Amino acid sequence: MLALYGEISRPAASELTIPDVIYPRLPARAASAGGFIPAGWAMESQTFGDLNRDGIPDVAVVLRQQDPRNVVANDAGLGANPLDTNPRILAIAFRSGSSGDYILRFQNHTLIPRRVDPVLDDPLEETGGIAIERGALVVSLHSFASAGGWTMSSVTYRFRFREERFALIGYDRHSVTRNSGETADVSINYLTGKIRVERGDISHDKKEVVWKKLPIPSLPMTIDAIGDGLEFHPEN
Repeated sequence: MLALYGEISRPAASELTIPDVIYPRLPARAASAGGFIPAGWAMESQTFGDLNRDGIPDVAVVLRQQDPRNVVANDAGLGANPLDTNPRILAIAFRSGSSGDYILRFQNHTLIPRRVDPVLDDPLEETGGIAIERGALVVSLHSFASAGGWTMSSVTYRFRFREERFALIGYDRHSVTRNSGETADVSINYLTGKIRVERGDISHDKKEVVWKKLPIPSLPMTIDAIGDGLEFHPEN
């Protein structure tokens, strides 16, 4: 991991046995947001708003598995004990104007990373997770290590439904290195192709700002292409 965010070692995680997960395929349609919940999973959060610009509120949900086998004992290591490693699914469904049903448009289990390290906070613990703002899906994640690393950060993604896919239009990350007080803020506007990097220190107001140009790919970056939302560093 680059120095901009500080290095995080994960010795505790290597001592744990994390169960494998088979992710279910969600129903193709449902009469309500709750109709997409598979057996053994629960609705963790939901948000409504018009994502495909047809004037009808759609829905985005975060589902979390409720398997007790994914709650792992951590008797010998640092951090959480027990550790809840139950994973999440992010799903989006458009509401049909004719039937009123919700039609599944997308599901993903990588953007919101599974918690598998007891010294790392749950990535949704501080953020509230998801929202729909001005026709865009907003996903906010959080990273904090109680051991093995000094950097804490928050990252926000904005996606808009374009060309039959959910394209990344905005990325913002705020990071603080706790032992040095150094701060780093990265903001990327994928619609203008501009990157703003601001560095500073919590001890003073002086900031160093650098602007960069983001190469525009032939196709927009999608949710699936990002992978783990805390490991993705597009400015590099």
